[in-house]
Amino acid sequence: MSLTVRALVAAVTMFAACAVAAAQQDVRVARLVEQFKNEAVFWRQYEVAKKLATVADHGVLEALAALLADEDRHVRANAAFVFARAGDRRGFETLKAILADHSDRPPGQGVAVMSFNIAPRWPVARQIAADRYYAVHILGELRERRAVEVLLPLLADTDVNYKVMWALGEIGDRRAVSPLVKALQDVDPLVRVSAILALETLHAAEAVPQLRRLLDDQAVPRAGPQVPVADTARAAIAKLQKGP
Repeated sequence: MSLTVRALVAAVTMFAACAVAAAQQDVRVARLVEQFKNEAVFWRQYEVAKKLATVADHGVLEALAALLADEDRHVRANAAFVFARAGDRRGFETLKAILADHSDRPPGQGVAVMSFNIAPRWPVARQIAADRYYAVHILGELRERRAVEVLLPLLADTDVNYKVMWALGEIGDRRAVSPLVKALQDVDPLVRVSAILALETLHAAEAVPQLRRLLDDQAVPRAGPQVPVADTARAAIAKLQKGP
């Protein structure tokens, strides 16, 4: 076999192998899209969303586009994550819209408890809060700095402010430091603890003097580890003084 023929055979073989690999990838992506659409548990759907985000192309986004308006705002947020990761502005805009959405919707994900009087009644306010909380979580996962301008005003929103602090820490933008230091004076122990942890994540050593003022604070937050504010502040001070 001549050198030219061998080169041609090698090229054809390589092309065929690439075609097979591409076909297999298309099948895998199609399966992920269907899995995403059919998954009824939001945190499992989010795991699928993370896989889709690594392969998101025009076809994937078009297949998920209708879900950006799904009545279940947790589904909307998961779809938005894929779009945002792909650099499509519809993702970020959808998450912003969820944060501003206080409208009613059918019972859905994020709220596990129903209220019962004479007849079952879905706690709509809790559902809305859970939807907005989840949108904040996704913004934190995305770590997009443009989200800071959306999140900072929500530090005054008692439904989501403690989660906003976590998200600001994850994003890592220093514009959040001053507002977080101010939040150390909040009346809610959960907010104070959330601010401490976010400042620690941001390596905000300049907050140490304000953190020292909490070393006698024995209040325990209503959620998360049942550790006094003082203990959380003490641990943060030790890490911040040690440096990054």
